[in-house]
Amino acid sequence: MSYFIDRRPNARNKSAVNRQRFLQRYRSHIKRAVEESVNRRSITDMERGEKVSIPAKDISEPSFQHGPGGRRTVVSPGNKDFAEGDRLRRPGGGGGQGDGDGQAGNQGEGMDEFVFSLSREEFLDFVFDGLELPHLERKQLQVLEETRPVRAGISKEGVPARINIVRSMREAQARRIGMRAPLKRALREAQEALESEERKDPVLRNPARIGELKSEIERLEKRIESIPFLDTYDLRYNHLTHQPMPSNQAVMFCIMDVSGSMTQAHKDIGKRFFLLLYLFLERNYEKVELVFVRHHTVAKEVDEEEFFYSRETGGTIVSSALTLVNSIIEARYAPEQWNLYVAQASDGDNWDDDSSTCLELLDESLMRKLQYFTYVEITPHAHQALWEAYDTVRAAYPERFAMQQIVQAEDIYPVFRELFRQRAQS
Repeated sequence: MSYFIDRRPNARNKSAVNRQRFLQRYRSHIKRAVEESVNRRSITDMERGEKVSIPAKDISEPSFQHGPGGRRTVVSPGNKDFAEGDRLRRPGGGGGQGDGDGQAGNQGEGMDEFVFSLSREEFLDFVFDGLELPHLERKQLQVLEETRPVRAGISKEGVPARINIVRSMREAQARRIGMRAPLKRALREAQEALESEERKDPVLRNPARIGELKSEIERLEKRIESIPFLDTYDLRYNHLTHQPMPSNQAVMFCIMDVSGSMTQAHKDIGKRFFLLLYLFLERNYEKVELVFVRHHTVAKEVDEEEFFYSRETGGTIVSSALTLVNSIIEARYAPEQWNLYVAQASDGDNWDDDSSTCLELLDESLMRKLQYFTYVEITPHAHQALWEAYDTVRAAYPERFAMQQIVQAEDIYPVFRELFRQRAQS
């Protein structure tokens, strides 16, 4: 078993361990407050922290106290104000009096809500808790540039950080046994010879021989004691080698409808959805590329700045965006090497016969390459032809095609969590 001791200094009057325990204990309260905050604040301010309030009654904990003990006789007086079944007014009220009259008073007490601040990292942890890119796979690349260090046996050379203590002590013990064995055998023979000489009759003893044996015994004992417990020859190190590993790299295609039927409110909701998606990918995945596509009658690949802030508009031909995505995949992102994802936001309005073209593109080409396609329709009205066409695709690919409707800004975060929630491993 390994033990890790965190010796990083805490800030003054703060305990990192206690803070983590607090966040874990009241996780449901904090998560609910974070969800409400996401709907309130501007999505561009998502990366800052947040002040979270928890009702004082929810953080109270039971406590044990010693009773008086023994046998006691108690007479409890009744009261002349209340009878069984009476309904009591809730204490507290508008003006601080405690009886709800709205006037200042000199009675009543209570406790404010407990308020504390979440750091940026803690806030984002709660925002994206339980989310993932669905069906992310490891792809075998023809040229594997990513490697990881793996154990590859034991070496006699290495750095102190990789020393193998168990193997080093085993080598040291084997060396001591090997070096001491002949010395201990010679010592045992000398001790037996000395005992045999000393058991002889005093007349027959050889003092010179006894002196030689004692000197030999002393020399051998010093030799045995001088053998070091651990020698540099005994040190063994964990040998590491760099092993190529498959990559789980992915690309997310962000498609946004900027046609004339998309009002400014619709576009703002779409931007907020994609900003949340962008933040989620940047935070949780190291190897995810983003491709931004805007379309009206013509689709165009744009950079991040133009995707979020350009004011270009026009008619609506959704298939132009799907055709452009398909061509980009064929040119730059081979499906056997990349995990491919598409997120599309639109109001559902489309040119008369173009929805059937979108259905054909998805069914015959795109869905065979993609890991996951998610479509968000931003409209408070009834669904149109594009939703009906996409519903056919969802029926054919229920695990890899998802659709949701957003009516107002408060729906963005719940819809986002539903689209990218963790799924059970099949």
